[in-house]
Amino acid sequence: MNPDFLKYQAQTSPYPLGMEVSHAIGSYIYDTNGKKYLDFVAGVSACSLGHQHPRVNQAIKDQLDKYSHVMVYGEYSQSPAVQYCKLLVSHLPKELNKVYLVNSGTEACEGALKLVRRVTGRSQLISCHHAYHGNTMGSMSVMGFEERKQIFRPLIPDVDFITFNNEADLEKITTKTAGIILESIQGGAGFIEPKNDFLAKVKKRCEEVGALLIIDEIQPGFGRTGKLFGFENYNVVPDVVIIGKGMAGGMPVGGFIAHEKYMDLLSHDPKLGHITTFGGHPVIAAACLATLQEVLEQDYAKQSLEKEQLFRSLLVHPLIEEVRGKGLMLAAMTADAEITNQVILRCQDRGLILFWLLFEGKAIRITPPLTISEDEIKEGCKILLEVMDEIHQST
Repeated sequence: MNPDFLKYQAQTSPYPLGMEVSHAIGSYIYDTNGKKYLDFVAGVSACSLGHQHPRVNQAIKDQLDKYSHVMVYGEYSQSPAVQYCKLLVSHLPKELNKVYLVNSGTEACEGALKLVRRVTGRSQLISCHHAYHGNTMGSMSVMGFEERKQIFRPLIPDVDFITFNNEADLEKITTKTAGIILESIQGGAGFIEPKNDFLAKVKKRCEEVGALLIIDEIQPGFGRTGKLFGFENYNVVPDVVIIGKGMAGGMPVGGFIAHEKYMDLLSHDPKLGHITTFGGHPVIAAACLATLQEVLEQDYAKQSLEKEQLFRSLLVHPLIEEVRGKGLMLAAMTADAEITNQVILRCQDRGLILFWLLFEGKAIRITPPLTISEDEIKEGCKILLEVMDEIHQST
């Protein structure tokens, strides 16, 4: 591990993996020793088209030759952002027709939380236990994992929590509630899907009391779960959608989407209700546009379901208790966190990149690029099963 990496860069944990990256292309990352790693994580779902996708790279280069940052968000009409928002809205329900582009998923969450308070004039926010929506102070306030946020309190007040898929908890959504924020598939909690029309029932309860439903699509979005957005799998149209991660092929970006009657409120009383310097950055927006065009034209959403079935057919082993998730948002569940740790670390040694989930220690994250081939899936699963065989035989 490069000692300067530890000396000069702030770390997020005591034990970073520390691979020194040389280059990456397609489904592979290469270290400075020339070793090749098959990437089953895709930058934690961000590199939706793999590494160095030619269409995305070309869009970035073309835009750099025209102009980069010229003005704070919302003042100048910049073609890449306008084209992107227009294309995106054309593939969304009519209730979601205006986009605010920001710099990251957590900023998108912040904007969405402000929006529902602005629309309703209420303060209460509701989230789920084991939810993750980002790590800034507002996003952390709706994080459902006390261990990660206790030291940073006080956070935003008037936040309550329910249990995902627990219909009895919906009574907590009342006329005091501004909005409830849910992931269409709970990510950090273990890739837990909604059951029994849970999301639709949440929306119905919101309509009854005048609250708004925010759906977080930062991980499931952009074709990963068989639809362009995860909520489309579950018979619901949210009031606000949060996007990020895979929307720009690995470039830093986020956004939130709602009906224009809501979004326009951010422009007055007070004006500048949400502002950002680099949101809608033309180079990033060009990457977003190229990524969305490629996802739509190649129908990667449909392909993700086909590839899911291949994964499920291969991931059969005594150490795998179940495979959760949908499409290419999968988690192989083991009996305990120690087995999961061994699998992930040994697989990296063998040239396969896997990763953890935030709050569920037994889960092995499998979120490869949407572009991954069947042969690459078979190659990676072979390594994974060989490692599991070794662990199983030693216990």
